[in-house]
Amino acid sequence: MQDMLVRLFELPDGAPLRKAVAEQGITIRRCHPFEAHILEDWVGRHFSTRWVCECRVAMAHQPSGCFVAVKDAAIIGFACIDATAKGFIGPMGVSEAARGCGVGKALMITAFEQMYALGYAYAIIGGAGPVELYKRWVNATPIENRTMGIYEGILPNPQ
Repeated sequence: MQDMLVRLFELPDGAPLRKAVAEQGITIRRCHPFEAHILEDWVGRHFSTRWVCECRVAMAHQPSGCFVAVKDAAIIGFACIDATAKGFIGPMGVSEAARGCGVGKALMITAFEQMYALGYAYAIIGGAGPVELYKRWVNATPIENRTMGIYEGILPNPQ
């Protein structure tokens, strides 16, 4: 996996994306501090304990640096900013059942819009998984390097 760079001043408009998911009964919003334990539990069950740690960092910002997609009073996706490092987006994820309906893109664009509003001109997608998807959605470009970047030398999870 490689890091990718996104030009925040060239983002697609997020309003139509949020409207499209709202028509499916899905709300994209900032996660409230008093919901942190719910977010952490959900991320731990659907993704990884490492991502739970990054969510804690994003949730510690004021305002929160974590955005959620909510349907029927339940989280179905999330995206964090400034968790791994300043200027990074991620982790991000959508439940398997909610994939393919625009939630991931709406979450990501909303998070990027907030980064731009905070004064960032560029953002980094750290350890980007679906590279082609990010290229298509936000014209992200790979950051070429031969190391794992900030993830180099990461401590292994205990058995």
